[in-house]
Amino acid sequence: MHIALDAMGGDHGPEELIAGALLAVEQADFHVTLVGDEALLGSILGKRGPGSSAAARIRIVHSSQVVEMNEHPVEAVRKKKDSSIMVAVDLVRKGEADAVVSAGNSGATMAATVRVLGRLEGISRPGIASFFPTLKKPVVLMDVGANVDCRPLHLYQFAVMASCFSRIFDIGNPRIGLLTIGEEGGKGNQLVKETYALLKNSSLNFVGNVEGRDVFRGDVDVIVCDGFVGNICLKMSEGLAEAAMQMLRNEIVKSLPAKIGYLLARPAFNRFRKRVDYAEYGGAPLLGINGVGIVCHGASSDQAIKNAILEARKMVKHQVNAAILKSLAADDNDRLMES
Repeated sequence: MHIALDAMGGDHGPEELIAGALLAVEQADFHVTLVGDEALLGSILGKRGPGSSAAARIRIVHSSQVVEMNEHPVEAVRKKKDSSIMVAVDLVRKGEADAVVSAGNSGATMAATVRVLGRLEGISRPGIASFFPTLKKPVVLMDVGANVDCRPLHLYQFAVMASCFSRIFDIGNPRIGLLTIGEEGGKGNQLVKETYALLKNSSLNFVGNVEGRDVFRGDVDVIVCDGFVGNICLKMSEGLAEAAMQMLRNEIVKSLPAKIGYLLARPAFNRFRKRVDYAEYGGAPLLGINGVGIVCHGASSDQAIKNAILEARKMVKHQVNAAILKSLAADDNDRLMES
């Protein structure tokens, strides 16, 4: 198996990305292709892992351009055909890689995969899923920003895709909830009400509506919403976790007993920090494209990159796209819309 890594994206530069790639191939038997400036990447790789068995399973494919974070995604992928993300995605199209991972411009990654690989048959809108830590086990939320204006059929397809993706974590029959303002079936805007009817008539394990306060309880495995709501949830959760940790630090330094208590409870704090750290979840899968793609946070550490690459490997191994197509076939779109 080969995973293509856009080695020029991300806030920390190629060093962090290459470190993550080395960690990944040390953990499992597969290959990583670094895409970017060949001279620069070769120099870094030579310093990081000369002669190691892990480095022997990493190759470099040259690209002469980079899509910057501040560039317009669609325009950038149209004009920069030799950018690292475009070349990496094209490796998947040509069958030279099984998946692509990028910590660069997420909009450009989405645009490149749709432009080069296309959509899965029957999928109207590809989307981005994300993990949320809960009191029990992580929940998959989709969509988290790719589609801000949606129709009911799009949300139904998000449910199908996220449900199939969640099964790679040994969830047999994922429980699906629809995010809205009340648990009752009639609560929400027109989009939510019509989506509720679609999900209820589908073959999916739809358990009903969930409210914002339910996201972190872990009573469902998948939560469905449009990208506008999902992105707000994602950013608010990230901000809340950071604010909670900072508030705790501010209180701890105010008194000696608090400092002593922190020292005694430090292992628990470290476990909590790990539990809410996005690096533990790797990246966000691009679902609905005719291939496998993972979008990583721009500030991803080597650990986050490692986990994203391993996540891509798991998606390929579990044939998530084949599962999506099978699930769509079980619920004919036309029949659902007529019901």
